[in-house]
Amino acid sequence: MISLSRMLPVLALATLLLPAQELKLGIIGTDTSHVSAFPAILHDASRADHVPGARIVAAYKGGSADLPSSADRVDKFAEELKTKHNVRFVDHIADLCPLVDALLLESVDGRKHLSQFREAVRCGKPVFIDKPLAASWKDALEIARIARQANVPWFSTSSLRYQQWVMDLAGKADRGAITWGPGPTEKTHELDLGWYAIHPIEVLFTIMGPGCERVSRVSSASGEVLTGFWKDGRIGSVRTLVPYGDYGAAVFGEKSTLQSPSKADSSYAPMLTSILRFFRDKQPPVPNDVTMEIFAFMEAANQSRAKNGALANLPSWK
Repeated sequence: MISLSRMLPVLALATLLLPAQELKLGIIGTDTSHVSAFPAILHDASRADHVPGARIVAAYKGGSADLPSSADRVDKFAEELKTKHNVRFVDHIADLCPLVDALLLESVDGRKHLSQFREAVRCGKPVFIDKPLAASWKDALEIARIARQANVPWFSTSSLRYQQWVMDLAGKADRGAITWGPGPTEKTHELDLGWYAIHPIEVLFTIMGPGCERVSRVSSASGEVLTGFWKDGRIGSVRTLVPYGDYGAAVFGEKSTLQSPSKADSSYAPMLTSILRFFRDKQPPVPNDVTMEIFAFMEAANQSRAKNGALANLPSWK
């Protein structure tokens, strides 16, 4: 008979080799195309970009009647989740708590995020907040404060941060960088750049890293130019394209200039992989301070616009 003491190391190794239990996820807000794309990648093992390890099992519909991009889509995506993915719908965010291991706050309307996050933290479970984190600097600060007080892990990101071309350029901006992308704005959001320009802004911070101190913002009919000055002397710029255009970046290294490919991958799979890892280890893959600096960057850009393009300092968030 094999002794228990000899079996314990083997059992411990077997436990480590066992696949992690599938996470049960809940969605808050069904008014964005992400709630159609995410379950397709998570649930369908036949897809080339399938990400295993989680299933969306419950959702709270939400929606904003005064925002066409929400009101026109919320019922459509809710019905798709019900019929195609067998997702259970609840009447209140609190009803999600006993059903799920983690939450995806997906509401397209950033104005809803503070009130919905306030409810979500009562579950005491990690929360991914889809872009934009908030519609205003004040709301972003309050979300961060509530999370600290409740000791609830959170993070927010643009999916572009995880694209291979962005990661290939990250850390190589010895002298600075410029990024570009679509820049339509939403008048209901004080931080109007957070509506869509958040994508090239996130790319800039992924490439440059944190450390921006001052920002200027100038506008024209074809788009805007945001210029950030980093504390180490580097300059990082964002050029928005109105109403739409391709994403890209150019990085100025010590001895060479690198540029993104003309055609970039756009799968959500790399971001979902990062989200699932966060739900398990509770460590935000994008540090909360970096996210807050990005929103401080946009708040300073608004202050610069109000001063006809004069430099504005990033407000404090600590």
